[in-house]
Parts: sequence; C-alpha cells; structure tokens
Amino acid sequence: MLGFLARRLAYYVVLLLSAAFLSYLLAATALSPRAYFQARVPPPPAEQVDRQLRAVGLDDRQPVTARFAGWAARAARGDLGVSITGTSVNAEFGRRVGVSLRLLVLGTALGIGAGVAAGAWSAVKQYRLSDRTFTLVAFLLLSMPTFLVALLLKIAALAANQASGRQLVAFTGESTPGLTGSALTVLADRAGHLLLPTLSIGLVAVATYSRYQRSAMLDVLGADYLRTAEAKGLSRRAALVKHGLRTALIPMSTFFSFGFLGVLTGATFTEKIFGWHGMGEWFIDSVNNNDVNAVVAVNLFAAVTVLLAGLLADVLHAVLDPRVRLGGGRG
Repeated sequence: MLGFLARRLAYYVVLLLSAAFLSYLLAATALSPRAYFQARVPPPPAEQVDRQLRAVGLDDRQPVTARFAGWAARAARGDLGVSITGTSVNAEFGRRVGVSLRLLVLGTALGIGAGVAAGAWSAVKQYRLSDRTFTLVAFLLLSMPTFLVALLLKIAALAANQASGRQLVAFTGESTPGLTGSALTVLADRAGHLLLPTLSIGLVAVATYSRYQRSAMLDVLGADYLRTAEAKGLSRRAALVKHGLRTALIPMSTFFSFGFLGVLTGATFTEKIFGWHGMGEWFIDSVNNNDVNAVVAVNLFAAVTVLLAGLLADVLHAVLDPRVRLGGGRG
C-alpha cells in the first residue's frame, strides 16, 4: 500500500509542476498586463509602464520562458509575486484561501455523503417511488449549471424574506456587517450565511454522485458474495452495507477526485453570486485586470486542491480494495 501511494504521490508532483508551467504559459500569452496600464485615463507614459511591468516581473519584452523562470524561482521560496495593482499575491492568497476552502470542504462533504446515500438507496429501491423521485430530482439538478442553482436559491431566499417581513435566510456575504454578541451568535450568523452557498455547490454534486453510486450499486446487488453472506447469517441490510456498498465504493473512489473539479468550478460562480471574497471571485477579477501573477496563483491553488483530492481518492481506494493493500495495485 505504501509503495502504491508513494508512486501516486510522485506522479502528482510531476502533474503539479506541469500544471504550474502550463498555467503561467497560458496566462502570460492570453492576458496583456500592459493593457491594464494603458486603459487608465490619462494613460501613463510608456517608460513608466515598462518600469511597473518590470517591477512585477511581467515585462512582455522578455521571452515567456524567462518570465516563468523568474516566477518559478520566487515561488520555490514561497513568494508568488506581486499583483498588477502593486499588492502582495501572498497576502491576498492568504486572505481568500480560507473563504474558498470552507465552501469546498462543506460542498464536497455534502455531495459525497448525501450522494452516496441517495444512490445506494435508489439502487436498493430500484423502480419504486423513492427511486423515481430521486432520479427526477437528480436529472433536474444535472440539467442546470451551478450558477443557475445559486441564483434560484437566492431568489427563493429573497422571496421568503419578503414574505415574512424579516431576514429568515442570509444570502449576501460571509457574515452580517457590524454584528456584535457572543461567540455563539457570531458562529450562528456565519453558519446562516454559509447555508445557501454550500447548498448551491453541494446539490449539483449530490445529483452527480448519486447517479454514479446507483449504477455501481446495481452492479453488485446480485453478486454471489452477497448471497453467501446472507446464507452465513447476515441480514440483508448488513450484507448490503458491509459487503455490497464497500465494493460499490471502489470505482466511485476514482470518480471523487474528478468530481472535485466540478465542485471547484461551481464554487467560482457561487462566490461571485453570493458576495464571498474567495479564490473564485479573485480569479474572475484578475482575468478582467489582466493580472497574470494572481491568475497563476489561483490556478496553482486549483491544481493543488484537485491533486490532493486525487491523493485522498487513492487512499480511499487502498482502504476499500485489499488487492491494493496487499501490493497488487498498480498506479
């Protein structure tokens, strides 16, 4: 098992380095930092623009490989550079990363937990009313992009607040500005603001995971080892949970890592819609500003989180599949 995980970790390091290079190459060629300065009114002199571009390591007169080498040398020391606005990318990264991680972790937990449970239940109750209901709701959610789900939740919250004459559901920002009170009051306020953004990310993930889990569970329901387990005295429910669900989760463990990319993409739009100042909002604003260093920092964050999700999926695969633990798995 350790050998399997070591090979996977080395593979992910190579992928991370490749992602960093490609992210910088695409950002540096697609964006024009010079246009950010030239769009000012009045536009600054060309000499001043050149000085500012050199100061942030984005001199477009240098080859892109030379610019990447300078960025990579600083990044290896933990310095992600300077934003085109003159602020530290590290400082902005540190301020925003926790905001995004809250949404990503909770949205992923909701998607995996509820999706696996709903998918397994639908498979066991195949073609019954509960299965058909789950299927209908799942396909409705899958037919809508995350930003539309977020907008519908926001509209529903606004309608509920207007109908009640008070704020039942908070849907803007991470917390209520100027709120004072005990730690429990502040925590409850933050949890209330977290509700709709998490649902907008998690509901689409629940629909996606439930469909795959249902299919994987149906493949094992008629397996001989389940009948053998029941013949040895296990109840149908115990056999399904202990043997059936565990086996059905093995192919799902690979899908978890790929599904996380969808959660990450959905979080980008969710942050913008609900006024959360996280990495997704920063990415959109940085693209609009032609801010290469900031865009690369966000892409690097995305690459790290997706690869970490892949590593966790590999660990889950090793835990569920004894062939991997016994050295039979091949990365």
